[in-house]
Amino acid sequence: MPKTRPAKITPLALRVGRVLMSGTLASLASAAVLAWRGRVENASAAAPLNAPAHWFFGRESLHRDDGSLRHTATGLLVHHASSVFWAGFYEWLQSRRRRVTPAAALSDAAVVTCMAAVVDLKVVPERLTPGFERRLGRLGLAGVYAGFAVGLALAGVLRAR
Repeated sequence: MPKTRPAKITPLALRVGRVLMSGTLASLASAAVLAWRGRVENASAAAPLNAPAHWFFGRESLHRDDGSLRHTATGLLVHHASSVFWAGFYEWLQSRRRRVTPAAALSDAAVVTCMAAVVDLKVVPERLTPGFERRLGRLGLAGVYAGFAVGLALAGVLRAR
């Protein structure tokens, strides 16, 4: 039987993997804060998770309090896709550094998170906002974006080790 060589990981595959990892950690951390703050502020963990589904289902998703496959799953998918999108910028910043340190990972995460918040909440048309800003107050929103930054930074710190 001929010996097979182990598959070589291409630079593109490595970059895509890093973006997916960073985006997933950021998505999970911020979604956890969304559910927690939704429970505190709306007595519904699902309410802010449903909100991003307004991209597809309109205002109905913004007012939905209970969990559902249609609204909650779609909202989580939109949230995750957005997180992966912003993680691409984070990973680009990280790739520009000679050495990734915890401080660099955190500062890059803060820069990208601030950009994401400004774009999400001030730049895009109302139809493309995350939607959860209509279900949470300022404290909740700050927590969601802080959770997002922590998820991105965690990916950088784990990779630096």
